[in-house]
Amino acid sequence: MAPIIKSGKVVVLLQGRYAGRKAVVVKTYDDGSADRKFPHAVVAGIDRYPRKITKAMDKKKIEKRSLIKPFVKHVNLTHLMPTRYQCDFDLKKVVEEGLKDQSGNGTMRKEVRKVFSEKYLGQSTAKLSEKKATGLNYFYKKLRF
Repeated sequence: MAPIIKSGKVVVLLQGRYAGRKAVVVKTYDDGSADRKFPHAVVAGIDRYPRKITKAMDKKKIEKRSLIKPFVKHVNLTHLMPTRYQCDFDLKKVVEEGLKDQSGNGTMRKEVRKVFSEKYLGQSTAKLSEKKATGLNYFYKKLRF
């Protein structure tokens, strides 16, 4: 049977500090790796979601309310709940470089924030398929439960 959790899939984290947060799978390790012997995935997600924007707001206020706080984390596959949505972010190269040297965690998060922000602010002008557009809309909305 083919694995459900692949790169680009939007997932909800179920355990830990980021429980209830949405993330995108960057890379999966179905058989584990040398330092983590269990099946896991590297995910990049949103810790602080962008807030609601209306037409009456000026540009400065829109920029301030559109700020996103991302996270990048190794997560056990049993702690992820896959959704039906897909997103296409170019995060693989950025995350792999950041994971190689541990001192680069801050710069890696800044790069991920830049990718997330560009996609979020360019949603209305981008020409995406209907499926990808609904995935992005779902990813950027806070999970209400």
